[in-house]
Amino acid sequence: METLLRYRGRAVTRDDVHQIRALVAAHPEQSRRALSETLCNAWDWRQANGATRSMVCRGLMLALWRAGHIELPAVRRRPPNPLRVRARPAPTVVDATAMRGSLRELGPLTFVQVRRTSAESLFNGLMHAHHYLGYAQPVGEHLKFMVYAGLRPIALFAWSSAPRHLGPRDRFLGWSPQVWRQNIAGIAYNTRFLILPWAQVEHLASHLLGRMTRMLSAQWHQMYGHPVYFAETFIDRSRYRGTCYRAANWRYLGQTQGRGKDDLTHRPNRTLKDILGLPLCRDYRERLLRAP
Repeated sequence: METLLRYRGRAVTRDDVHQIRALVAAHPEQSRRALSETLCNAWDWRQANGATRSMVCRGLMLALWRAGHIELPAVRRRPPNPLRVRARPAPTVVDATAMRGSLRELGPLTFVQVRRTSAESLFNGLMHAHHYLGYAQPVGEHLKFMVYAGLRPIALFAWSSAPRHLGPRDRFLGWSPQVWRQNIAGIAYNTRFLILPWAQVEHLASHLLGRMTRMLSAQWHQMYGHPVYFAETFIDRSRYRGTCYRAANWRYLGQTQGRGKDDLTHRPNRTLKDILGLPLCRDYRERLLRAP
């Protein structure tokens, strides 16, 4: 069967297009958003946690409409895009008294996943105030962790879905395009790691990284219904050496090309970054290379 379009890992055939046309004709009262839900249910197109992939489905239907394969109802309203127009996180007021000494003297450390909890606004505000890149709202699957010493936050971790195309990582794993499209969800990307400035404790960063990555897969499964098997991050060598990651056994995979994910010029326009990766289980390669 001829493939007319491939979108986010799904091949769309002429039979699929005929089905979508029939669905649109059968539901003239539905908006584009409602049609995407109807199509997801017809295809049983769902995320690992059981939720429909309605946003991805809307993108697919728009791509087919722009290519002239289907007709869609007129846009009924244009709600503001929360990813484009987003208020800055509110300022935070916390105890900034310096915490010095050894890891042992810090006492028990607690990791709390705060996405979709009342503590998420505190996480966002602390990240915005103290990370050199500020706060950026992740897209796709993502988790946010705060680490507490007693009642005081001392560190933040932000994780999201992995970049879809990353040459050094893809060559390291050695997966085919088909396997990559099927299994990319098995990789988590560490977008932010912040030791808050009042936590001045030697070896704290590598210690937290080790503990964080040991619990990451289970936490991901709890939120999204599937585990992750590999973690990756970028290190801006103009600012940092990535010492704490290397101390926590992360390995160097290569460098970015300095072009960003939305590059149209094929020329570097930003700082080159080191790409570091960490297996989260012994058989990570077998799991990530498993054929669909």
